[in-house]
Amino acid sequence: MEPVICIIGGSGFYEMDEFQDICRLPMSENRFGRPSGPITEGKLGGHTVYMLSRHGQGHAHPPAQINYRANIWALKELGVTHVLASTACGSLQEEISPGSFVLVDTFIDRTQGRLQSFYGSGGFDSVAHVPMEPAFCSRTREIVFDVCNRLGHKVFKTGNMVTIQGPRFSSRGESIMFQKLGADVINMTTVPEVCLAKEAGMSYTSIALATDYDCWKLDNQVDTPSVLKVLRDNVTRVRQVLVETVHSIMDQEWNQTILNNREVAINSVIGGGEMAERIQF
Repeated sequence: MEPVICIIGGSGFYEMDEFQDICRLPMSENRFGRPSGPITEGKLGGHTVYMLSRHGQGHAHPPAQINYRANIWALKELGVTHVLASTACGSLQEEISPGSFVLVDTFIDRTQGRLQSFYGSGGFDSVAHVPMEPAFCSRTREIVFDVCNRLGHKVFKTGNMVTIQGPRFSSRGESIMFQKLGADVINMTTVPEVCLAKEAGMSYTSIALATDYDCWKLDNQVDTPSVLKVLRDNVTRVRQVLVETVHSIMDQEWNQTILNNREVAINSVIGGGEMAERIQF
């Protein structure tokens, strides 16, 4: 059972120049609506890889208005087993300097009103209680960690991501509070993306790039121009990490991991009666 990989690009990262034999798939609606944008299909090292821009073309969708369910469901329909999610983040810890990679292993949810399940609210008519520990794929995280070290990038093997509603940045009071809650980095999109990927039986890995120190640090500037500059300066490094990670994933055997992910998703569903709808694998 060969892995099927999709790269989800975040702010400032919308395409992969390294793709060959590029084909842009039609942006059709699925049962959860319209994805953020068309999905690009291409080849990396002879393997088919997909890419989806989380915010859409031209960064059209703010974090709270992204149709995360439609995005992940579109990947499910393509048979995706592995999601490599790039994301910009603010650092809440002195040692996580701008330009560092953080491989997130847990999260704190500070969003409001985002649909976090394919069940209920216009979805399947059962209920799913999906476990979120581990929320992220530890096996893929090890691969990314090794890749970053091999390439000489500063990388943190674990990190606690607090996801805020956005689209505004946090206040200094909030930033200090998040530090006290034990968060290491902060963004606006990890939740509910990771929750839906887990419910869909996928291995989800977050590759976070620190762009700033958030506003807890008094000598740090946090605004859109400064964040975008750091992203522009580092986009080549991000793509480099992703390409090498794809190669490393495809060199390994993933049958049992894929089956385990699907079993967790299936066993999380309860209720709805004998004829209840549920995700099929």
